[in-house]
Amino acid sequence: MAMSNLSQVDQITSLHKNNELQLLCFRLEKDKDLYAVNVFKIREVVKYQGQITIVSHENSSLIEGLITIRELTIPLIDMRKWFYYDSSNKSKDLTPYSVKREKNDDDVIMICEFSRWTIGVRIYEADRILNKRWTEIEQSAGIGGNGGNSKLVSRTRYFDGKLVQVVDIERMLTDVFPWIEEKKEELDKVSRLRSDKIILLADDSPSVLKTMQIILDKIGIAHIDFINGQKLLDYLYSPNTDIQNIGMIITDLEMPEASGFEVIKQVKNNPLTSHIPVVVNSSMSGSSNEDMARSLNADDFISKSNPIEIEKSIREFIIDRQESK
Repeated sequence: MAMSNLSQVDQITSLHKNNELQLLCFRLEKDKDLYAVNVFKIREVVKYQGQITIVSHENSSLIEGLITIRELTIPLIDMRKWFYYDSSNKSKDLTPYSVKREKNDDDVIMICEFSRWTIGVRIYEADRILNKRWTEIEQSAGIGGNGGNSKLVSRTRYFDGKLVQVVDIERMLTDVFPWIEEKKEELDKVSRLRSDKIILLADDSPSVLKTMQIILDKIGIAHIDFINGQKLLDYLYSPNTDIQNIGMIITDLEMPEASGFEVIKQVKNNPLTSHIPVVVNSSMSGSSNEDMARSLNADDFISKSNPIEIEKSIREFIIDRQESK
């Protein structure tokens, strides 16, 4: 099932402008729970019969090995193993939890793309694509709870009313490659900036919010954080909010209730707030998302939680503007 025909900029843009998304539904076990990922993070779903090059012999490893698809060598992760992974017990044996299939069946692998990453994710089977409005996506109760170990960000309903749970795929990436989240070297390069302005930050992934908090605290700018676009908009347009204090909004694109595109649209179409710079912080890969965000009048686009790009944006939209007044 190739996804390339889905990633036409026009189609994605019109979906987002209407506050809609497309989810690829899949299972990790035969006839069991339905999970989903936004199709724009998936390049294609393939049946794989090739070699898996083992890179770690530890039973606790989340990386199954390396696979080669169309001359591209990428890490393979078994999503069911990750569901049983516990970041507070990293030596736990994960081998009993891998996706089970019949002896001669091919592996089913989702090729996922992020801002700078391509990974293979083993699933049991891909199901079908669901079209949903962001208002039909409900934030998972597990947000921030479950000892910070929640693997799901939100949920919605299948055609027949069954529950479909949306996976926090960024969380999977940072569990598998913890040094991505740490960004220690890049973090050491950012400077402390001085401003009385505050930043409003929206992202539905708890692990991304945590990383962003670390970066903004290091830069020294006050921020208020929200777990979706609607909560940010509610705060922004509350009669108690002094809009003059807000220096910038940083938003993810994909969020329940109101997406980042909805945030950009409302902020830029309202004369009270249209002057506030809106910066998109997204792991959705490809220039199409950047084109889209800019077509809706976003001021800047940074690849997910990059400290250097965040500092540059704050300098440009808050510090330089302060100094020019």
